[in-house]
Amino acid sequence: MDLNGLLDTILNSATTSQELNVQRVVVSLLVTFLISLFIFYIYRETFRGVLYTRNFNVGLVLTALVTSMIIIPISTNIALSLGMVGALSIVRFRAAIKDPMDIIFTFWAIAIGITCGAALYMVAIVATAIIGTIVYVMCQWDVKGAEPYLLVTHYAKEAEDSVQGALPTHKLRSRTMTPETVELMVEVRMKKDDTCNLDSIMNIVGVKDVALVSYNGDYVS
Repeated sequence: MDLNGLLDTILNSATTSQELNVQRVVVSLLVTFLISLFIFYIYRETFRGVLYTRNFNVGLVLTALVTSMIIIPISTNIALSLGMVGALSIVRFRAAIKDPMDIIFTFWAIAIGITCGAALYMVAIVATAIIGTIVYVMCQWDVKGAEPYLLVTHYAKEAEDSVQGALPTHKLRSRTMTPETVELMVEVRMKKDDTCNLDSIMNIVGVKDVALVSYNGDYVS
């Protein structure tokens, strides 16, 4: 085959669509939906942030479906794929996502949309099962251990030594002093079963109150 014939073959393959029918579209979107429901379940069960947002979780399912819808025509026509890449390159999203796990789940949903849109169902199903199992096991494993909390207490200055002696191993986060009282905020790690064992601090003469707040990085609840 001469050079001209090779160029004609490439151009014909780029401008000619492969078989694309209703069955292909329905199957791709249906498989995407079923797999994204699994992601929906894993996100809900492993969420460790401050406030669970169902809309974000539903958005993961829709993200996978929309991505699959975009990939289906791209995977069947090379010329269309080049134009689609150029068109999508100008899209920018400015929404801030503070939790790294939310970013991972979003990328996971996009990856499912891409693989299912390209009809790589086996890859999508096997990879999702493995990733989902790893995420679930790791999150359950972390729950059984000690979790971070913020311990906030107000006490009179005279009780300083007693309070410091009763505190568990901690990191100082904040200390506010007035002429008569002290507000102390420290980070402690405790198991859920031990979160109520604060009587030793509360019984100290001069301690006004003790509060234990769930703490997760930059978030408190």
